[in-house]
Amino acid sequence: MSTELFNQLEQKVTNAVEAIEMLKMEAEELREENARLKQEHDEWERRLNGLLSKFQELEGSDASANVS
Repeated sequence: MSTELFNQLEQKVTNAVEAIEMLKMEAEELREENARLKQEHDEWERRLNGLLSKFQELEGSDASANVS
């Protein structure tokens, strides 16, 4: 194998390793962002359920007031 071919192969391997490392870092960032978004989603869901409960309480008190 000529030196030129070996150098080209070495460069391609180096580029591939660098690309893999970048993809690993990007995947980790995406996992962290996904976890943050899931927490945010859970918080919104909790707050929305609280609001829905208050509306249900209001409807319940309206229904019992109309029965009286």
